[in-house]
Amino acid sequence: MSAHSSADFSDNSAIARLKEIRPELLRLHKALLDSERIVYEQTHGRIANSGEFFRLVISDDAFSWLRPISQFIVQIDELLDLRKKEKIEPESAAILLEKARLMIKPNKNSLTPLGENYFQAIQRDPTIALMHADIAQKLRHPNTLDES
Repeated sequence: MSAHSSADFSDNSAIARLKEIRPELLRLHKALLDSERIVYEQTHGRIANSGEFFRLVISDDAFSWLRPISQFIVQIDELLDLRKKEKIEPESAAILLEKARLMIKPNKNSLTPLGENYFQAIQRDPTIALMHADIAQKLRHPNTLDES
């Protein structure tokens, strides 16, 4: 029975970690949007209002590199949706945690716009750099999520 309890703990741990990392990814995404907005406005002029900004975020190429993060947060939400009848599969939570770890790897020589632009955002914005360091550490060391 103790082996089963141990498996339950690791199963629940992946789900709990995903629930805890989600708001942090959301805050990082917002910080990236804000930072990218500043860069955009330096080139194209002030964005008139939040409606115009939203339109740009979903349709302008300047913001397209952020869409994988938006879509990933939606994936997490769909998995964690409590209105679902079926049980959350711990393996699914573990896969999304690994995907998060890989997604937020900055790389100035990345073959994807996300990796390259994320690297640039970290270089230009200390707030994003700190948020990245915190999330990356929590994704590497599961116990740091459990201490809050």
